[in-house]
Order: sequence, then C-alpha cells, then structure tokens
Amino acid sequence: MSRPRLSAAQLNRIIDLALSEDLGHGDVTSEILIPPELEGKATILVKADGVLAGLEVAQRVFQRVDPSLKVEPRVKDGKKVKRGDIVATISGRVISILKAERVALNFLQRLSGIATLTAQYVAEVCGTKARITDTRKTTPGLRLLEKYAVRLGGGHNHRFHLGDGILIKDNHLAVLRERGMTLKKIVAQAKQKAPKGLMVEVEVNSVKDALAAAKAGADIVMLDNMSPDEMRRAVSFLPKGVKTEASGGINLTNVRAAAMAGVDIISIGALTHSPKALDISLELELQT
Repeated sequence: MSRPRLSAAQLNRIIDLALSEDLGHGDVTSEILIPPELEGKATILVKADGVLAGLEVAQRVFQRVDPSLKVEPRVKDGKKVKRGDIVATISGRVISILKAERVALNFLQRLSGIATLTAQYVAEVCGTKARITDTRKTTPGLRLLEKYAVRLGGGHNHRFHLGDGILIKDNHLAVLRERGMTLKKIVAQAKQKAPKGLMVEVEVNSVKDALAAAKAGADIVMLDNMSPDEMRRAVSFLPKGVKTEASGGINLTNVRAAAMAGVDIISIGALTHSPKALDISLELELQT
C-alpha cells in the first residue's frame, strides 16, 4: 500500500486552519501586555517518556506565525524521549512565540501520543509475525499526519482512504445479501471489477464465515471481534496465501494473544481515535 506524503502546501493549509481557529481575533492578552520588540528564548520540554512525533510540524507553525523566529530542533521525529528532555529551542519575538505556542504544542502532543501508543503495541507483539496497523478512525483533516505518527511509532498504515483498498464489511454484506447475492458472488464481483493491484478483503465474525470468504476467493480475511482461540482455529484452517487481519476489541492486554494466534495484521483504531497526548510544555525566558 502506498504512503502518500504530505506536501508543503498541504501542511501549510492544515497549519493555517489551526492558526486561524486560534488566532482569528488575535492574541489580545499578548498584544496589550507584551512589547512587540521584546525578544526571548523558549524551550520545548518533554514531561513524560514516549516517542516524539510532529516536531517538524511544530517548527513550521512557529515560522508560519513569524518567519523571523529561529527554531532549533534537538531531537528527530521518531526518537524515544524521556521526561526532562529538551527537544527544541525557539528564539525571537516573545509575542510571536506566544501566538504560536498552543497550536504548535497541540500538534506535537497529539502526534507524539499516537507514536507513543503505537510503540507500546508494537513492543507487545515483538517476536511474532503480526504487524500493527492503524485504521481510518482519524481526526478529520489530520489523517496523513496521524498515520505518519503511527509509522514513527513502528506501526504500519492500513487504508488511507476508501479508494485505497477493497474491504467488504458487514454493512456491504447485509445490503448485497438482501439483493440475493451470496458471499461467493459478492467476492467474485469485487475481484472481477477491482482496479489492478487492489486485493479484496472480507470482514467476518466466525470461523465458518472465514473459511467461506477464503473459499470465495478473498485475499485477506478480517477476523472481527473474535477470541484468540477462534482466531487460531481460523488461521489453521485457511489456505496458505490467504492473509488474516485481527480487528475489534483489541487492547494492550490482549494484543499479544491475538498475535500469538498467528494473524498477519492487527488493526487498532485506538491508535488514532483515543491516544493520550504526550505531556509536553513550552518554557519561556527573556534574553539577557
């Protein structure tokens, strides 16, 4: 599956939208209290252990607010950080630093939270063949950034958009079965009409349906909300060459069991829909 890259123009649009949301009416507090010529230096301080992601985005935020600000990263995205680490310094006009602070930290904290959570899942399945992947349960408008953070945490990306793969889910099956189509016919039509290079994946919730999907010609069978024992049985019965994906109800306490069942992929929506933001702050001091 391809990895779309976020162009500078796309990134600027995302940042400008966030800045407009925060600065649409100006920073009245700073503007009435801080002399416009006052200069200072700020450090970005990590206050919890994790994996850093989004520092390049934060840097661009400061420079979109004020191109004269000097941002010096000390750590690269994707690196492990620990409480007390200074990951960047910013110097220049204090009023500009203050205007950019919240938006820059919002991106940095959220993306680092995603990378950190992903790394925890990846560590849990170490030594198995299972790959940890994300889903499309992302923040609207931030998908490419959030999927980038997943990769920094050691995970992999599932579909970027609905045109990126054929995934026949329960609602597709329900609609088509109402029209008299069997699973075999549904999969056959999908494979016949699929754009070149796209595999056909089918969501199932039982071992019986997993076998039926494979027999119908599915390239990937998604084992949805199945127990590790059910997954293990499905994997053992499926023909070689058919990949398996575990999804639904998987968390840090049971992801190892899912991986040990022999699945190829474990997709986890929580990576992007409910990560805990990494605690990161900006500490400002005046230049002497």
